[in-house]
Amino acid sequence: MNTWSGTWVAERLGVELAGDERLRGMLGLALRRNPKRAHLLVSNVLGKHVPQTPSVVYGHGVELGRRVRELLGDAAAGRAVVLGYAETATGLGHSVADGLGAAPYLHSTRRPVPGVATAGGFEESHSHATSHLLLPEDPSLLAGDGPLVLVDDEFSTGNTVLNTVRDLHARYPRQQYVVVALVDMRSPADAGRLEQFAREIGARIDLVTTASGTVRLPAGVLEKGQALVAEFEAATGDPLGAGRTAGPGARGTARQAPTGPQPPTDRITRVDLRWPANLPDGGRHGFTPNHRTRLEAALPAMADRIAAALPATARRVLVLGFEELMYAPLRLAAELERTTPADVRFSTTTRSPVLAVDDPGYAIRTRLAFPAHDDPADGPGERYAYNVAAAGFDAVVAVVDSAADTPALHAPGGLLARLAEHTPHVLLAVVPSYVPPVAQDAPERPATMLPEPLRGPAFSSYAPEEVGWLLQDLSDVTLEAPTEEREEAIQSGGAHYAESLPVEYQPSEQYQRLFQNALDASAARLAHAVGVVTETVLAERSPRPVLVSLARAGTPVGILMRRWAQHRHGLDLPHYAVSIVRGRGIDANALRWLAGHHDPRDVVFVDGWTGKGAITRELAQAVEAFEKAEGVTGFDPEIAVLADPGSCVRTYGTREDYLIPSACLNSTVSGLISRTVLRADLVGPDDYHGAKYYRELAGADLSVAFLDAVSARFEEVAEAACAEAKDLLAADRTPTWEGWAAVERISGEYGIHDVNLVKPGVGETTRVLLRRVPWKVLARAGAGADLDHVRLLAEQRGVPVEEVPGLPYTCVGLIHPRYTRGATGADGTAVTR
Repeated sequence: MNTWSGTWVAERLGVELAGDERLRGMLGLALRRNPKRAHLLVSNVLGKHVPQTPSVVYGHGVELGRRVRELLGDAAAGRAVVLGYAETATGLGHSVADGLGAAPYLHSTRRPVPGVATAGGFEESHSHATSHLLLPEDPSLLAGDGPLVLVDDEFSTGNTVLNTVRDLHARYPRQQYVVVALVDMRSPADAGRLEQFAREIGARIDLVTTASGTVRLPAGVLEKGQALVAEFEAATGDPLGAGRTAGPGARGTARQAPTGPQPPTDRITRVDLRWPANLPDGGRHGFTPNHRTRLEAALPAMADRIAAALPATARRVLVLGFEELMYAPLRLAAELERTTPADVRFSTTTRSPVLAVDDPGYAIRTRLAFPAHDDPADGPGERYAYNVAAAGFDAVVAVVDSAADTPALHAPGGLLARLAEHTPHVLLAVVPSYVPPVAQDAPERPATMLPEPLRGPAFSSYAPEEVGWLLQDLSDVTLEAPTEEREEAIQSGGAHYAESLPVEYQPSEQYQRLFQNALDASAARLAHAVGVVTETVLAERSPRPVLVSLARAGTPVGILMRRWAQHRHGLDLPHYAVSIVRGRGIDANALRWLAGHHDPRDVVFVDGWTGKGAITRELAQAVEAFEKAEGVTGFDPEIAVLADPGSCVRTYGTREDYLIPSACLNSTVSGLISRTVLRADLVGPDDYHGAKYYRELAGADLSVAFLDAVSARFEEVAEAACAEAKDLLAADRTPTWEGWAAVERISGEYGIHDVNLVKPGVGETTRVLLRRVPWKVLARAGAGADLDHVRLLAEQRGVPVEEVPGLPYTCVGLIHPRYTRGATGADGTAVTR
C-alpha cells in the first residue's frame, strides 16, 4: 500500500484532511515559512509541484469545464468568460475553458507589460507573491454581462475569490459567477461568507469542484510548523528560500545538492518549436477560441520536433513548464504522451519556497533552487523546481517564454545547469512571449526605456533591498552654492530652488551629541508612529502596498515602514524613492516606470511629516495632471506620513509636532543622498530628476544607525501601535488644514504676507536653519528637549528664538524678510509682495 504523502506533516503537526474519500489521492502536505499558514496543500493532479501524467492534469481541468457547461446551459456558456489565477492555476484555467467550449480565457499575472493597460487587480493574501494584475488585450473582455468563471487550484478560505469579485463587480457588474477549483477546503464559516457576499452584491455565485473537505488544524499549529521548519533549516544549513536542497538524503531529511564543478552546458539541446506567428503563449492577455483552434492544429508538428530531439534511449521524460507558462508546456507534454512510447510527466517551476524532506510520506521530496531568469518586476530572487532532482528522468524538456530566455537561464547555477546535474539530457524549447499589437505599435514610451532604480551600495549607503531610487546620479556635477547666494537667486526669481544644492552642513561635536540624545530619547516614540502609520496603510490602502517615498525626507520613513511590515507581517514590500519639486510637480518619468511595473492602485506615497501642506497639494495636482496626460489611472495622491502636525492628511503615525531625528541632519541621515535636482541642462524630458551621492561623507554617515535604533524598538511598541491604529481606523481623520490657517495668521501678524516664507514644525524649522537664510524662530512656550538642536543651530547662525504662547506648532521658522523682493511661489519662480 502506498504511503499517503501527507503522513509526515500529519503525524508531527496533527493536521488532518477530512471529507471526500478522493482527497488523499489528490492532495499531500508540506511545510513552508509563511506568517499566515505553515502547511501547504500539495496537489498531485495540478502539474505544479508534483510531476504528473499530462493526460491526468489536462483531464481534470477539461472535466471541470464540462461540468460548468452543464451547470450554465449552452446559451449562458456561450457568453461566459474564464479567468484563471496566477501562477498555479493558469494551466488549469485554460483546461477548464477548453472543457467549457467556445469561451475566451484570461489569467491574472504578476508580470507587468509596458503598453498594456491594467483592467483590474486583486490580492491573494496567503500567497508567497500576492499581487495579481489583469492585462487583457481586449479591454471589453471582462465587460460583458455573461457568467464569469473563476478558476483556482484550491478553494481554502474564499478570500481570493472575494477580493476578485469585489474588484471586478465594482467595474463590470454581472448576474452570475462560477467558482471552479480542484478541491474545496473551506470551513463552514467561510462557506457562509461567500453566500452572504453573493447576497450583498445581488449576484449568483455557484461552486464546481472535484473533491471537497476541510483541513483540521490543532491549536498552535502555526508556531509548531514554524519551529519544525526552523529545525530542518538549522540541521541542513539550508534556509528556506535561499538554499540549494536537491535530495534525496537519509529518510526524513533534506540533503544539500552537490557543490562540485558545474556540469557542461553543451549537453543543452535547443529545440525550435516553430511556434505559429502571433499566437499567444498563454492567457496573460487573453486566449480566444480561434487561438485554441490554431494551437490544436500546430501541436502535432511541434511535439514531433521535441520527440526527434529526444535520445532514443529516453524512457522517462519530464516536460517542465515555467511559472505562469503552464498551458503551452502541458499541451506539448500531452501530445508527446500520446505519440511517443516514453513515460511522460509534466510539472512547472514556481516562485513558492517550500521545505523539502526526503520521506515517502511527504509531498515535496527534493528541491532545485536557481535564480529568477525573467527579470521580474519585483526584483531578483530564487525560483524552485520540486520533485525533479533524483527522480530518474532520462531527459527534461524545459519550456520557457522568450522573456525568460536570458543569460541567467544559461548561467552556471541557472535552471539549465541545475537540471543538467540530475538528468543526462536537457532540451530547451522557447515559446515567443506574446505582446499585444496595441503595445507593440504604440509610440515608444519612456517607461520602456527608463533605467531600473539605482540602489546601494553604488548609489546611497542603504542596502539594495531597502530602497530603489528612481533618480539619475549627478554625483560628478558641481551643484552646491553658498546659502545666501542661493537665497538671493531664488527670491529674485533668477533661479528655482531645485536647480542648485546647499552646501552640506557638517555638524559640530556638540550638535552630533544632541542628535544622538534626541535619537535615544525618541526611538520608541518614532517606532510607535511607524507602527501606527504602517498598520493603517495595510488595513486601509492596500494589503501589499508599493511604498513610494518622496525623496529625500520620506526615504528613511519608507524604509522603516517596510521594516515594520517585514517584522510584524512577514511582508517584503517594494520601496522606491522619487522626486517631487514644489512648483514643478512629481517626476513624471518615475510615475511612468511605476505604472509599468506595478498596479498604480497599490502605490502609497510616503513622506516624513507635513508642515502647512504645500507638498500634499502639489502631489494631488501633479498626479491629476499626469493621469490626464498619460491615460493612466489608479494613483492615490494622499501621502502617508510619520507626523501630521498640519492636519493635512488622513494617514499618519501621529499629529503631534515633535522632533524626528532624521530632520536634524541632511544627507548623513538619508543614505548620503542630496536633495533632488531639476535643471533643464541636466535633466531631459525622458530623464529622471537627479541627485548626488556624497560618498566622501561616509565617515559621518548615521543613516543605517538611525534606522536600526528605531527598528530595535518595534517589538516593545507593537501592541500599543496596533491598538492605536485600530482606534484611528474607526475615528474621523478628515484633514482640518489647521496648519495652513496658522501659517496664514503668522504671516500676517509678522508682516511677511507670504506663506512661502513661513515654515511650520520642527522638521521645517530645522530645514530653514540648515538650508535657507533664517530671520527668526518662533517656539511654543514651554517646548523642551525637542528644540535643543533648533536652539543650538539658531545660536550658531545668530538667529533669535522667540517664545510664543499658544503656538499650534512646537516651533516655526521664518525665512529672512530681507529677501522679499521675490520668494519661491506656487509657480516655482517668484511672488511679488
